[in-house]
Amino acid sequence: MAQLDNIFNSFSTNNIFENKLVLQTNYCPEAIPHRDKQIEQIASILAPALRGEKTSNLFVYGQTGTGKTLSVQFVKDEMLKRLKNNNVKLKIEYLNCKLKKIADTEYRILAELIKKLGGDVPATGLPTNQVYNKFIELLEKDEQIVILVLDEIDQAVKKINDNFLYNLTRLNTELNNAQISIVGISNDLNFIEVLDPRVKSSLSEEEIIFPPYNALQLQEILNKRAEKAFKKGILEEGVIAKCAAYAAREHGDARRALDLLRIAGELAERNGEKKVTLAHVDMSNEKIDRDKIIDVIQFAPKQLQLVLFSMINLSESNKNDKIFTGDIYNLYQQCCNKTRTEILTQRRVSDLIAEADMLGLINAKVISKGRHGRTREIRLSIPQQIIEKSKKIIKDSLNL
Repeated sequence: MAQLDNIFNSFSTNNIFENKLVLQTNYCPEAIPHRDKQIEQIASILAPALRGEKTSNLFVYGQTGTGKTLSVQFVKDEMLKRLKNNNVKLKIEYLNCKLKKIADTEYRILAELIKKLGGDVPATGLPTNQVYNKFIELLEKDEQIVILVLDEIDQAVKKINDNFLYNLTRLNTELNNAQISIVGISNDLNFIEVLDPRVKSSLSEEEIIFPPYNALQLQEILNKRAEKAFKKGILEEGVIAKCAAYAAREHGDARRALDLLRIAGELAERNGEKKVTLAHVDMSNEKIDRDKIIDVIQFAPKQLQLVLFSMINLSESNKNDKIFTGDIYNLYQQCCNKTRTEILTQRRVSDLIAEADMLGLINAKVISKGRHGRTREIRLSIPQQIIEKSKKIIKDSLNL
């Protein structure tokens, strides 16, 4: 097709990017601006491991895109470089607890940790205590220090519970040769408060808070990355400032700022334009908002997905575009029966509707029905162009 030839030919020469990888969130820069204090704190807590001593458990928290994971990974890499010069046996293993099929059950978390330590267990089928025994056996092979970095630890606790954290923190009492420490990373500032007191006291021996970046700090981060990422003279004046301003509104999220700049560049490239403009930043912002909704729906707990599915279906069948709490609950019950899921009380479903409102998936307004009490009038906030994709994600997740 001639049209495809034109598209492929337009991408054969790169007029926008010098090195796009620099704008990816998994890129590890040589220096992390405005995080010296936090990096030094992490290093001083974990440094005893370099002389073969167990470190305190560490809990790192702050909102998305505040440099938590990047800073922990930076310290990890620097520690592993130093290991070449001494005889200490140290392993630092990283696990992202948001990943499906890895961190949605205690069994799978342990299976993944065993895999990282060089062992192997079947994906399912063994009693959990046997998997723990296998994990302990691997740890005890050597006199070693093992630091487990559990990123987005709050997601695993939401999916499972906090028992697995308690079990991990208690493992040292059963170990003779090895010792393990946990570094938990969370985007939820209130997460530590909802843990069982036993887990809380053992997990959060040390805590570090990462504050949000302000707009000027974000501009500095973007400027440094843009120098390597784009060809000279490609960015229109004000593009970086606008990306920083958008991201500063989102709690100082550097990840969002980088995504805005990268996607703006991709949109310019796709349109065959020679400059990245302010209009590209606006389009990038809209695209990220749509993708964020998809992400929220994909990783939502099963019960919230059932409520969302009921609301989407009601909204599609209701020409007024208004739906009410009672109607949602009736359809929710039918969906639970289809998927053989426990039916929650109407009050609990009402809490889930409030959560969907807080996540920006719906717009809920309490209205009075006089002596008949109050109800919520609900409108979907999911953009029309991603409704079908949202439904498919939920159907696949729930086997509807």
